Amino acid sequence: MKPFLPKRLEPYAFGLLLSGMMSFLVSGMSTALAAGVHANFPQLWLSAWLPSWAIAFPSVLIVAPFVRRVLSRIVRSN
Repeated sequence: MKPFLPKRLEPYAFGLLLSGMMSFLVSGMSTALAAGVHANFPQLWLSAWLPSWAIAFPSVLIVAPFVRRVLSRIVRSN
């Protein structure tokens, strides 16, 4: 695939993909533990994942700068 996003959008694309993948995995595990895996599981999982992603994406964008600042104080450069 040929790159198509401008560099200035990279942090937003990163946040979108990271929050999507993480919320997908966590909501799937939580749904499986709470409701079990059965025929209706994919629909139940999707109904849990989409609202989770809607909260996870802006959260990642807000929290990421704070995490970068904390890491800049605790990670040593060699």
